Amino acid sequence: MWLLVAREPRPDAPDWPGRRVLAAVDAIVWPLLWVLLIQHAPEPVGLVGPFVTAMAVLLGLGRLHRAIWVNQRYWFTTWRWGKVMAAMLLIGAVLKVTMTA
Repeated sequence: MWLLVAREPRPDAPDWPGRRVLAAVDAIVWPLLWVLLIQHAPEPVGLVGPFVTAMAVLLGLGRLHRAIWVNQRYWFTTWRWGKVMAAMLLIGAVLKVTMTA
């Protein structure tokens, strides 16, 4: 038996001055980081390198379009992964303190 659940669409992001510019920077930086990461791989990557580069460019263009022209639907990647990294750093710091105590 299949059970289909329709979720409500995510609400629009709040609008504030400078959001478009920061969203455009966020939309460009993340795919650029993926391209730089694959270009500086320690081992030869073969066909994976050009494929990842092409996908990063295509996805980056879509993200840039959404960041500039459909800004209310753009959500910051840096904010999302920044929260995850902050949580991991906090857990690591707590573990370090408990291991030395």
